[in-house]
Amino acid sequence: ARTERILLGTSIMQIWSRQPVAAAQQVQVIASLAPKRLRLGVGLGHRHAMETTFGADFRHLLGHLAEYVRILKGLLQQGEIDLDGQYYRAHSRIPAPIDVPVMASALRSGAFELCGAEADGAISWVCPHQYLRDVAMPALRSGAERAGRSVPPLIVHAPVCVNEDIGAVRTGVREQLGYFPTTPFYARMFAAAGFPGSLESGWTDEMLDAVSISGDEAAVAERLEQLLSSGASEVLATVITVGDDREAAAERTMRLLA
Repeated sequence: ARTERILLGTSIMQIWSRQPVAAAQQVQVIASLAPKRLRLGVGLGHRHAMETTFGADFRHLLGHLAEYVRILKGLLQQGEIDLDGQYYRAHSRIPAPIDVPVMASALRSGAFELCGAEADGAISWVCPHQYLRDVAMPALRSGAERAGRSVPPLIVHAPVCVNEDIGAVRTGVREQLGYFPTTPFYARMFAAAGFPGSLESGWTDEMLDAVSISGDEAAVAERLEQLLSSGASEVLATVITVGDDREAAAERTMRLLA
């Protein structure tokens, strides 16, 4: 209501919570309110929560995600979809295509490769930055090459805190992003990135330093620029707050990001 420039996005909408044609219908409503500003991010979510809440079938996950993305892209970007897939059936049309990119979350190399082949972007979450450079980007390129298309954007998540107290920043990340390393999917990603045993250890200092960006304004700006120069198209920043005055801490980081 107040801007025509700020983008809107989902990061992420779990695919199990909405049938893909129904999701596309919901997207049409939001896109009509904010034309050319909506970006849809979809993903698989955590196994226990998705099985318990939605009865999700957590087998052949990438197959489910690939077909879901195809239905959304076909319907939203081409105006129609006719697909009898292994996991979804969809036969629907809309009056006219709308310009909504369909991105997907990715954690392991297979998911990044799928995004390269099928999606309009890949979205990472708490991945060590060297893992994104050495594993994610090559997989994204491989998928795009296999599909004969250009490499889609990589949206790199990073916890960011403009603060010189590294101990306080580590504590802040543990408190605000605490459980991910102790879940099986993320533990496998961390092991592939060179940090085995996170199911038992949780966040180690080395893992935190590989995932988060902190320091004074100059140091944080340099790390952000390094991310962008190493292949990230955008940075999805989680602002970590530390100290007694959390509002002031958030303001300091937000001012630098701005």
